Amino acid sequence: MKDSNFLKEHNARQLWHPMAHPTDSQTNPPVIITGAEGVTIKDIDGHETVDAVGGLWNVNLGYSCQPVKDAIAAQLTDLPYYSTFRGTTNDKVIELAHELADFFAPDGMTRSFFTSGGSDSVETALRLARQYHKVRGEPGRVKFISLKKGYHGTHIGGASINGNANFRTNYEPLLPGCYHIPAPYPYRNPFNETDPERLAGLCAAALEDEIAFQGPSTIAAFIMEPILGAGGVIPPHASFMPQVHEICDRNGILLITDEVITAYGRTGAWSGARLWGVKPDMMATAKAITNGYFPFGATMIGEKVAEAFENDTSPNGFIGHGYTYSGHPVGAAAALACLAETKRLNVTENAAARGTQLFDGVRALNEKYAQIGDVRGGHGLMTALECVSDPSAKTPDKDIAAQVQEVAYKNGAMVRASGPNIILSPPLILSEADAAIILSALDAGFAAL
Repeated sequence: MKDSNFLKEHNARQLWHPMAHPTDSQTNPPVIITGAEGVTIKDIDGHETVDAVGGLWNVNLGYSCQPVKDAIAAQLTDLPYYSTFRGTTNDKVIELAHELADFFAPDGMTRSFFTSGGSDSVETALRLARQYHKVRGEPGRVKFISLKKGYHGTHIGGASINGNANFRTNYEPLLPGCYHIPAPYPYRNPFNETDPERLAGLCAAALEDEIAFQGPSTIAAFIMEPILGAGGVIPPHASFMPQVHEICDRNGILLITDEVITAYGRTGAWSGARLWGVKPDMMATAKAITNGYFPFGATMIGEKVAEAFENDTSPNGFIGHGYTYSGHPVGAAAALACLAETKRLNVTENAAARGTQLFDGVRALNEKYAQIGDVRGGHGLMTALECVSDPSAKTPDKDIAAQVQEVAYKNGAMVRASGPNIILSPPLILSEADAAIILSALDAGFAAL
């Protein structure tokens, strides 16, 4: 390994970072993380902090989950790779598909299509949605509807359905046939509606209106995160997703839930769809499926979609889609171990308890600091603070968020600044003491403004 002087000198010189401007990374070199244990990370200078980002929403079980590490090591010895394209497979991926069908049975999921991560899982769901309608003799159903403020990865399909211009503008023109409706976001919405339940109804009505305008027979699917994550942790009212499900079902439109963040316990339920009592047609999952230790994902497929493909005898049912690493045996072994440990620890209980602690704590900070315009969360370990320079005008301020992030890091917690939002998504094994450190670090950050 190169020494610390080399690493600091070459930080961001040859490496382009995702979600960053190359020049900014050179001007403001990224923190170099060199070690981690439990829920704590350590940088190149030996400074240790609680990881309130959870890697990137994905290290649910922390950095010391030995069963997953052991499974990866053992699989590298037994079978480090083989393709699952037509004609071959491996033992671990067969076992994993069985375990996931059992895990997601309450959500109505019965089949798995394995991917390399969240963007792949979303792309797979979009492609299968279009193909599903072709299999059923409705080839004109090609359009997608999604939420403004939603995030669905960075492939062309995902960028096209993303509801944030930051991930779209520089890459246009994108996939045609993608349309957006307002998100149920009480702090900012075009209806000037602050009541979450009324807003849910207005957004559902906007969906109905868009479907009628486009024509139901032209729409393949509606996709949404059960709780919007990267957009700033925006939980809809409990009535919203059931309304969406009914509207989609009535119009023959598939409902896809993007559970890349919300699956496997983060919301305090085992899936975001289950949190709201809805059974979607497909689910995109990744991130916590291997605790972040191996790039892996799974698009989960409901019985209705599965039957359409499996009962088809024409070439339309052939799935001309897949990845070199679909069903990677090392990833499958990691996912099996991770799923077993996730269930053994019953992480939903701690996610709910610690999530309440953090949510209550940041609401108290909201009362203390005018620069906090809005606080969102209350469903597991997904919490956000929105920073504003003028509370009455709700003027978003990304510089405040960045300043708070820097001071919080010095005071013991790595938090994530995303535009004007400070996002908290720590591991689900977070302790009460760890949560208190995060809150104290945030307090120090705002106090330093």
